[in-house]
Amino acid sequence: MRSDVYQTVTDRIIADLEKGELTWLKPWSACSTAGRITRPLRHNGLSYGGINVLMLWAAAIEAGYSSACWMTFRQAIALGAYVRRGEKGSMVVYAGTLSREGDENDDGDGDKHEEEGEGAKRIPFLKTYSVFNVEPIDGLPDHYHVKPEPVIDPVERIAHADQFFAATGAEIRHGGNRACYSGASDHVQMPCFESFRSADAYYATLAHELTHWTKHESRLDRKFGVKKFGDEAYAREELVAELGAAFLCADLALTPEPGAEHAAYIQSWLKVLRQDKRALFSAAAHAQRAVEFLHGLQSSAGTGREAAA
Repeated sequence: MRSDVYQTVTDRIIADLEKGELTWLKPWSACSTAGRITRPLRHNGLSYGGINVLMLWAAAIEAGYSSACWMTFRQAIALGAYVRRGEKGSMVVYAGTLSREGDENDDGDGDKHEEEGEGAKRIPFLKTYSVFNVEPIDGLPDHYHVKPEPVIDPVERIAHADQFFAATGAEIRHGGNRACYSGASDHVQMPCFESFRSADAYYATLAHELTHWTKHESRLDRKFGVKKFGDEAYAREELVAELGAAFLCADLALTPEPGAEHAAYIQSWLKVLRQDKRALFSAAAHAQRAVEFLHGLQSSAGTGREAAA
């Protein structure tokens, strides 16, 4: 019987949450080297998105890999390399849609949903395949084993992060002791920079709030229904912001930290995930869109991904 991909992945995240752990923060807490955390990368250097980021981060931690690069068995062979005997691949998902005519469309990282075309309904499907981290692959070109650069000193402001967030054009106000996004006035409120214990903590918090900022109807118009603290809609939006911040931190070479409110959120996230095995996939897809939207606001002056590379 074919395994239920949604349930398999969701169960893995639930197991972490039940232990009080946040899967999307584990790559940083598990890192024992000076290298920075990045999104998982394909063999061609392009990054994975959506749910595949969480799945490969978790697989890397479990196996103890420090490399962010992954490839299929055939891709390794095409490069004149070979996967060591006994190595097991890690699952990733491939999402696409089928039209009524049966045409298959590639949507990538499992982050698309059912769409209506011009008179033709598109039906989503999800496939899985296996990839291998480059560490147990012998014979690869040297550049697949280059060690990452050390992380940035977090004591002072980080120029490329300041540039990235400024380029979004979001109204960011400073003052008080609470970080939040106000939909009524469409602004992000942040405590002053000096009140954070590190620069990374400030920017990670700002990334979280700017992910919320993307939900405005003039941007991505993301809605989960009426929201009040602790309800399902609130929990879903907070999960999107959590994942969006983690993705952005990886893109910008920043280190996120668990917030004081995480313990309260965990129970509401567990409730949502237990009730809906697709909720995590949906949250990761929304987070991916939010991050892509923020990257899309960058100028060509070297902000965003280029500045963090």
